[in-house]
Amino acid sequence: MFDLTTAVVFYCVLVGVAVVSLWLWYDRRDHRSFEAERRKTTFHCIRCDALYSAPSGTEVCRCPKCGHENARLKF
Repeated sequence: MFDLTTAVVFYCVLVGVAVVSLWLWYDRRDHRSFEAERRKTTFHCIRCDALYSAPSGTEVCRCPKCGHENARLKF
């Protein structure tokens, strides 16, 4: 069948592939969640002077403190 050396090499390769696969899967998952969190639109309330953010693509958002509707900041 297999000698001991071949079995050990096969086992090490199998474990290595499993570790690298899990590493890549978790890295991609964390990167997606980080990018979703990072891509925010910033708002500045002209009534109460608060800074807040909303999901990307939002042009107008209500202030969480006073409820005033503000346009997004443009740089």
